[in-house]
Amino acid sequence: MRAVLVTGATGIVGSAVLDHLLARGERVIAAVRNPDGAKLPDGAQARSFDFAMTSAEFDRVLDGVDRVFLMRPPQIEDVQRYLFPFIDAARRNRVRQLVFLSLQGVQFNKRTPHHAVEQHLKASGAPYTFLRPNFFLQNLSSIYAEEIRDRSEIYLPAGRSYTAMIDARDIGRVAAVVLTEPGHVGKAYTLSGEHPLSYHKIATEMTRVLGRPITYARPSEADYLARLAAQGRPADYIAVQKMIYRMVRLNASALPNRVVRKLTGQPATTLREFVHDYRDVWQPEG
Repeated sequence: MRAVLVTGATGIVGSAVLDHLLARGERVIAAVRNPDGAKLPDGAQARSFDFAMTSAEFDRVLDGVDRVFLMRPPQIEDVQRYLFPFIDAARRNRVRQLVFLSLQGVQFNKRTPHHAVEQHLKASGAPYTFLRPNFFLQNLSSIYAEEIRDRSEIYLPAGRSYTAMIDARDIGRVAAVVLTEPGHVGKAYTLSGEHPLSYHKIATEMTRVLGRPITYARPSEADYLARLAAQGRPADYIAVQKMIYRMVRLNASALPNRVVRKLTGQPATTLREFVHDYRDVWQPEG
């Protein structure tokens, strides 16, 4: 039985992909930097991997693999140097499907690394499937968790905008479906939640579940960027956040859809379900 190779296997999305592939009885190889130290679910095989590997090393990683779940590590901007050679190795090793975790609206944003990867996959003749997710609900339980836990506030310059956020676990469900069922090669799927959410609504739901007031501070862009600078965030991170929330305020990510339901047969995770599942993350310590 040939295997599915999952890059980013210990991350928020990659771990969900692993879980759902294993639940389907697939042989799964987790591509990780440190196989000995990786915490993986039972049934997953760890294999040493880095996008800086040589062509021959890629060939060894891909031995016995016929499908790949491909993620771009956030720290890699030069995808031509690091991701393109891996894609080419997958083609050389006759991988029959590469499922790439891209971005919502990437087809209209040619400046992103994800757009370059999509174009290379197409130009190389690779058997691709693109997953283009909206903002993750898990941003609330990871990037913004500390401020919610310690200050009981959501501090983002999103104005009165709406975002149809998606649970990363739903992306894992979709990835497992498109990797194991026919008919998805050459397709691109935009993945959003089924309901557009304002940050005021998110704060209200968190207040209900957590049993204490959570507020949406709604800072100005200048105040938000100043706080990031005071926290010691690097300039490129601040610039990206500035761009992201200007798009958010334009409601560029507000459109919901039912693609998760269509592909998996089950609805996307709701905000209430998500907050209930992750409620311990936002509880004050002590």
